[in-house]
Amino acid sequence: MGEALRRIDTIDVTPAFTRADAQAMQDRFAGVPAAQMLRELLTGELAGRIASVSSFGAESAVLLHMVAQVDVDVPVIFTNTQKMFGETLAYRDALAERLGLTDLRVFRPDPRLLAIKDRAGERWSYDPDGCCDLRKVEPLRRALAPFDAWISGRKGFQSGTRTALPRFEEDEGRLKINPLADWDKARLDAYFAEHDLPRHPLEAQGYLSIGCAPCTTKVAPGEDPRAGRWRSFDKVECGIHAPGGYDPII
Repeated sequence: MGEALRRIDTIDVTPAFTRADAQAMQDRFAGVPAAQMLRELLTGELAGRIASVSSFGAESAVLLHMVAQVDVDVPVIFTNTQKMFGETLAYRDALAERLGLTDLRVFRPDPRLLAIKDRAGERWSYDPDGCCDLRKVEPLRRALAPFDAWISGRKGFQSGTRTALPRFEEDEGRLKINPLADWDKARLDAYFAEHDLPRHPLEAQGYLSIGCAPCTTKVAPGEDPRAGRWRSFDKVECGIHAPGGYDPII
């Protein structure tokens, strides 16, 4: 028993990547096109160490197509909060089939935590931060456990809080990559057209940023694309992209 404890005490908890590493990557790939950057990373030093995280939202097809063009076996993680639009789930399956993705991993909230902390399924209505932590942040942490790096679909134009978004960040000891950080809507639309990619069915109805059904509304002309998320709350991110997530669920 003592020997077992000693082995546990000596487990290496050194993070795979630091902020300095992220900055070095930022400098290394400055000016390199997103597709070329992904090809170099996915076939090089990050091969077998990285996953792509996707909401299968309004613009997700662009990044997923880029990844699939390099390697259809790259794991793609989707967190099903169990509050998703049915259209999103159908789009996920259709797009994964269209792109030939071979390793789609779906993670859901821990049912034991749901039974304790959101038995009625209404936490979103009075504590959206806690709901996101329970239904998004915690499942994603489990999903990312085997990986040293992950790919995010965030873009700088999506909201005022993302305007200075870098391509590379350190996130809980992992490298987080935002290949489309500097892409605008016109560039995304052109990519959709060039590669004949299917659009999310709710986009045509005015849903420009699509999350959970109870917390997503249509966006009016001139609004930020993410203005329809958590419209009645002082909230702009789900917690996945907040340093350390939110406070522990209570």
